[in-house]
Amino acid sequence: MTLFTFAWLAAANLLPVSAPAPAATTTVTVVVTKLPSNKATLKLYFYNVKANFLVRNQYTLLKHIKPGGSTKVVYPIQLPPGEWAIAATQDTNENDLVDRNMLGIPTEPFALSNVGHPRFKVPTFEDCMFKVSGPTTVTISMK
Repeated sequence: MTLFTFAWLAAANLLPVSAPAPAATTTVTVVVTKLPSNKATLKLYFYNVKANFLVRNQYTLLKHIKPGGSTKVVYPIQLPPGEWAIAATQDTNENDLVDRNMLGIPTEPFALSNVGHPRFKVPTFEDCMFKVSGPTTVTISMK
């Protein structure tokens, strides 16, 4: 190793290392209406991976929100651009689970983005998907 190479390597270690730029995010405002309870915790499950949609513990983000006496919640969140879907549940018995019957159908209030409350089949990611490319508002009605 030459003296020049050694000096260059030593100087390079003194220079600040720049961290990679964080991914750009956009404000998505989630509006959940017609909550059955104005006290029970609302859970918003955010998905951006098609294969993980509605798979237990495979969500991208989970947010717990207390309605604070209202039957409507407006929740702003920063999300990176892309395709997203949201599942909303309300934990009316506050046991921190989505209670289900013997067929696996939720017995507590739930709804999905773009679909609301499905009746005859489990919706796909594509059914519930919305695109984030700029400020977006998603409205979900719990019915």
